[in-house]
Amino acid sequence: MTPMTRIDEAVWRRMSDWREQISRDSWALLPVRLLIGFGFAAHGWAKLSRGPGTFAPVVAALGLPAPILTAWATSLVELAGGILLMLGGFVLPLSLPLGAIMAVALVGVHLRYGFSSIRLKALTSMGAEFGPVGYEITLLYLAGLATLALSGSTPWSIDRLRGFRRDRRAGRPRG
Repeated sequence: MTPMTRIDEAVWRRMSDWREQISRDSWALLPVRLLIGFGFAAHGWAKLSRGPGTFAPVVAALGLPAPILTAWATSLVELAGGILLMLGGFVLPLSLPLGAIMAVALVGVHLRYGFSSIRLKALTSMGAEFGPVGYEITLLYLAGLATLALSGSTPWSIDRLRGFRRDRRAGRPRG
């Protein structure tokens, strides 16, 4: 074993201990998980309820391949991924495709409008009229996904239950 391997193992062990401590007591992340998951599920449901065919022209305008297939995949990943996030299931692997969707939205749609998520254009007799949305909310979604992915399983989550079952089968006590 090389000195570098020992250092890598020590760093990994320290990070794992830190991650486990945070996840064991992370009730604070429950509202984050619920809100981020609900946001994705609501956007996925909106796309599906209007029909992915209405979202496909947006996908085509972004230059993404197979617009109809990509619109369906995006809609289903957002809906199912959002529901699973709310339930705390498969959070780490879901963070990659959901993060990719947000990265495409950030670069392809929101970046040109600047940071602010609220751009008041006018007050009319019908109420406030808003302009295009900036990338502020997209960054918050990405930060929320990263936080959830790095924190490990949270209380009242499928991932925590799966870990508990896995530990019991292996004969390890839960901390």
